Amino acid sequence: MSLPLRLPVPGTQPELGELRGRDFLAAADVSAAELEALLDEAAALKHEWAARRSHARQPLAGRTVALLFQKPSLRTRVSFELAAQQLGGSSLYLADTDVGVGRRESAGDVARTLERWVDALVARTFRHELVEDLAEAMAVPVVNALTDREHPCQALADLLTLRERFGRLRGLVVAFVGEGNNVFASLAIAGAALGVEVRLAHPSGYGPDLGSLALARGTALRHGGRVTLTHDPRTAVEGAHAVYADTWVSMGDEAEGLERRRTFANYRVDADLMARAGPDALFLHCLPAHRGEEVTDEVIDGPRSAVFDQAENRLHVQKALLAGLLGAA
Repeated sequence: MSLPLRLPVPGTQPELGELRGRDFLAAADVSAAELEALLDEAAALKHEWAARRSHARQPLAGRTVALLFQKPSLRTRVSFELAAQQLGGSSLYLADTDVGVGRRESAGDVARTLERWVDALVARTFRHELVEDLAEAMAVPVVNALTDREHPCQALADLLTLRERFGRLRGLVVAFVGEGNNVFASLAIAGAALGVEVRLAHPSGYGPDLGSLALARGTALRHGGRVTLTHDPRTAVEGAHAVYADTWVSMGDEAEGLERRRTFANYRVDADLMARAGPDALFLHCLPAHRGEEVTDEVIDGPRSAVFDQAENRLHVQKALLAGLLGAA
C-alpha cells in the first residue's frame, strides 16, 4: 500500500487546534480544511505507528474516553479503545444494558454524571437525536460512533483509504450501491467537501434522507464535488474509481429482512458489476459484510478489495480526531 508523499509530522496540523473542545456528531461538523488536516494527521500517525509501534507525542496522556454503545461493535469499539491507548490515554466501555440511557436514566443525567469523570464521550446509538441530546447536556466533546442518520468516523476512514490508493481525492468517483443510509450520508457530505463525486444506486423507497442529501449537494456546489442518484447500479458504477456496498439489513431492521433481501437482490456487487467500473476500481465496504447478499466472495476477497484497509484506517483517523478534540493547547 502506498502512503502519501511528504507526510507531515504528527501534531503539526494547525487546523486541528480549531477542533479542541468541539463535538463531532456529523460529517458537516468540520470544514473542508479541517477534514484535510484530519486526513493528513491520520496518515502521519499511521506512518509513525508502522515505523515505531509507538507515538512520540502522547496528546491523550491523563485523559479518559468513555464509550457508550447501544449496538454491538467490533471495529468501532476496538479502534476507539486502541486510539485512546496508543495516544497515552485510557478508555472505559459502557454497555447499554449497564447504563440504560433514556430508559433507566435520562440522557441529560447520564451526560452530566459522565462529564465529571471523563474527558470525552464516544456514543454509538440508534437514534441520532440521542447523541445530540448527550452533546447538548455535556461539557466535554461527544463523538458520533454511528447513529441512524450518520457514520462520520467511517467516512474519514473511507476517504483516507481512497487517498492512499489514488494519491488524491478531488475528481474521484465513488459509486455506492444499496440503501441511501447513514454510511452513504456521511460519505456524500464529507466526499463532496473534498471534491469527490458520490453516486448512489438504490431501489425505489430506499433513497437517502432528504436533509442529508440537500446538505451534501449544497456542499458539493461550494467545493467542486457532486452527488447523484439513480436506480440502476450499472449506470452508477460506470467508470467509477470505487464501488461501495453495505449490508441490506442493518441493526434494527431485522424484522424487514426478507422483504429487504427481495428488494435489493439486483443490487449485489459481483464480478460483472465491478467489471463496469474503472479498471483500477476498488471495492469498499464498512463491514460486517453478509457474503452472498450485498457482495460476492469473489469481490470482497479479490485483489481490488480494500475493505480491511478501511477497517485498519478507522484506528488512525480516530486517533487524529481524538488528538484534535482533546489535544493540549
